[in-house]
Amino acid sequence: MEGDAHREREHFFGAAKLVAAVTMLSRVLGMVRDIAIVALGATRATDSFWAAFSIPNLFRRLFGEGALSAAFVPVFTETAEAEGWDRARLVLANVAGLLALVLAAVVVLAELAVAAWLLTAPGEWDRRLLLQLTMIVLPFLFTVCLLALGSAALNCKGHFAYPAFAPILLNIGMIVAAAVAHRLYVGDDWRALFLLAGAVVAAGVGQLLGVVWLLSRAGLAVVPKLRPLLPEARRTARLLLPTVAPLGILQFSAFFDRIYAWVMTATAEAPRLELLGLSIDKPLGPGVVTCLYAANRLYQFPLGILAISLATAVFPLFSRYAARKDRFGLRDAVNRALRLSLFLGIPAGVGLALLAGPATRLIYRHGNFTDAEASLAARILAMYCLGMPAYFCNHILLRAFFAQKDTRTPMRVTVLAAGLNIVLVAVGIFTPLAGGAIGLATAVTATLSAGALAVALAHRLGGVGLRKLAVSSVRTAAASAVLAGAVWAIPALLAGAGVSAEAGLTERLIAVAAAVTGGAAAYAGAAALLRCPELQELWGALRRGKQLDRPLQ
Repeated sequence: MEGDAHREREHFFGAAKLVAAVTMLSRVLGMVRDIAIVALGATRATDSFWAAFSIPNLFRRLFGEGALSAAFVPVFTETAEAEGWDRARLVLANVAGLLALVLAAVVVLAELAVAAWLLTAPGEWDRRLLLQLTMIVLPFLFTVCLLALGSAALNCKGHFAYPAFAPILLNIGMIVAAAVAHRLYVGDDWRALFLLAGAVVAAGVGQLLGVVWLLSRAGLAVVPKLRPLLPEARRTARLLLPTVAPLGILQFSAFFDRIYAWVMTATAEAPRLELLGLSIDKPLGPGVVTCLYAANRLYQFPLGILAISLATAVFPLFSRYAARKDRFGLRDAVNRALRLSLFLGIPAGVGLALLAGPATRLIYRHGNFTDAEASLAARILAMYCLGMPAYFCNHILLRAFFAQKDTRTPMRVTVLAAGLNIVLVAVGIFTPLAGGAIGLATAVTATLSAGALAVALAHRLGGVGLRKLAVSSVRTAAASAVLAGAVWAIPALLAGAGVSAEAGLTERLIAVAAAVTGGAAAYAGAAALLRCPELQELWGALRRGKQLDRPLQ
């Protein structure tokens, strides 16, 4: 029995490696996509595209990486464990039917509302462009949320490859659209952006068709059904609404940040904000939304590859322990996941913060994206990186609560944090930090949220292995200090040899690649010398019966 539990545990932790590998490919293609689009420049037109895209993207991140799977997976897993996969298929069909109906209604109503706004109060050209692009991309809401449901079901069956691969289809579609746009519409942002928006919707259809086919291959083929309304579907719905707020803190914060930055950008037509009889100088300049997006994508790169991969893979395991009322098993799995999160998150934050300037210039300083805009994106990125360990841990902590069907605790914590984030951003952009205040506010609120969630979870589980976490964190911090030294020293040595991160593309690439490679090697070497067990876990070198595979005492 213990051997079966060990194999099951190792299967789900091992799946994180597969998810991370596929997600790495997706993120690399996503970076290629962003380079192609950002090269159009940081203008009011591109700001409008990113603001419009943030609306369906909010749902993609919220449902694809969060709330829908967090509500569905515990119920679906418990049903499969207790009543078998035949009953689970019926639950999937019922939830899919209800979700499709709700999504269709949301998309239709949203399209009508935006159309009415466009006809009655179109405003200046930038608002018209924003509304037109929003109308084009809104149908992506429908496909991406159904994709998330199907992906969650596949994960529960132990299939992780396609759910991690699906974003690659979106990236490929947008890369092709960007390439065509550059060839056909050079210098014409408007038509290029319409083509990109259409590619988002087309890719969403392709993603959904792929998950339907995979569900059939996995023995989970279903026809969506509205009747009868199963008790499990009601439970999923009850869990979904309060789950949206906790998992949405980073996603909603990013959405609010872009929309607020778009509104507070001064243009020739509207240099001041007129609101409730007050007239306020807008503190941000054109292009800030594009810079914000560029910085956001860079800090999300390690987060998406490492943190979300780990959280996605272990969430079904958390749910199985919770369904079996195995508190010790759950506590051990959470401790292990948190230690891995800190082991990955701390060095990722340190390294990316130190390389914010060179990395931003290397990746985005092309086409119409200027050096001044790259510097602004780098400042925002450095602020984001301060919260990297918290971003990693938040994904684990939230799923630990959701596996136990506790949505109230994380909802209270993260709603307060989201409110604080809005206040910090609203005030911070008027300080000398300007756009950088957005990154700092995200880091501060995420850190406070992670601390509060950790305390609440420890109280609920009777501890989360604080001693192990503390020892692991100290070792990780020491190894990260070695990484910081290497990342700082390598570009300086290269500059002395005539290879500067401030020079041409080739020199920038060599300098950044050398710093990343050298920093990673220094971190791995330091972790090995410090005997960090997490390093062995990442390489799959743990031996059966070792202490990390035993429940916490």
